[in-house]
Amino acid sequence: KRLPQAIIIGVKKGGTRALLEFLRVHPDVRAVGAEPHFFDRNYERGLAWYRDLMPKTLEGQITMEKTPSYFVTKEAPARISSMSKGTKLIVVVRDPVTRAISDYTQTLSKKPDIPTFESLTFKNRTTGLIDTSWSAIQIGIYAKHLENWLLYFPIGQILFVSGERLISDPAGELGRVQDFLGLKRIITDKHFYFNKTKGFPCLKKAEGSSKPHCLGKTKGRTHPDIDQEVVQRLRDFYRPFNMKFYQMTGHDFGWD
Repeated sequence: KRLPQAIIIGVKKGGTRALLEFLRVHPDVRAVGAEPHFFDRNYERGLAWYRDLMPKTLEGQITMEKTPSYFVTKEAPARISSMSKGTKLIVVVRDPVTRAISDYTQTLSKKPDIPTFESLTFKNRTTGLIDTSWSAIQIGIYAKHLENWLLYFPIGQILFVSGERLISDPAGELGRVQDFLGLKRIITDKHFYFNKTKGFPCLKKAEGSSKPHCLGKTKGRTHPDIDQEVVQRLRDFYRPFNMKFYQMTGHDFGWD
């Protein structure tokens, strides 16, 4: 068992589960199924505890884990860096407005009596002041969170995966990820088929199985209808942060 050489650090509702499931098809990738939450919630348990969660690997295989809340955790960059400065980091990002709605949809499925999306979005509806303390909004200010990581890791050690392209062109995005991890490009178009009912790509064969595999019922939930004016307000709010993020990463994700 080895400490992970690569970690999917974010973002929540960005497509991290899909990326991990797709990557596990690769014979040289071994990953923990559940999110360890070591660098945010379980750090005091120590590295030996963390290592023990990891799967056994052979020489030349990469150990991975994913915990999307790391990206927004203040202490995570320093902690990961002190484990290993060479850790490769992967961030799956998607349009922050749809990400926020998806985040809300997930919470709604667990707590049906929460306030409306609209009322949670604004500190004050009349002035249109956005409530940035609400985590669903907060997570999508990617540029702000990224600054924290760049204090500890060079930008070249972080790969930004487009959550949108993970759906529209999974093999293309997986090609970039395999290159970044220094893996042979084994996962290609032939591993995927598009499931029209879910609106998601699925794997023809999952890791260790001969059956096709789609992500679980909780993925690809139908979003509630959100007032278009609210959506527009959020687009305007995120635009400057998105622009900054595009500059920082050298990649235009086309969210505007």
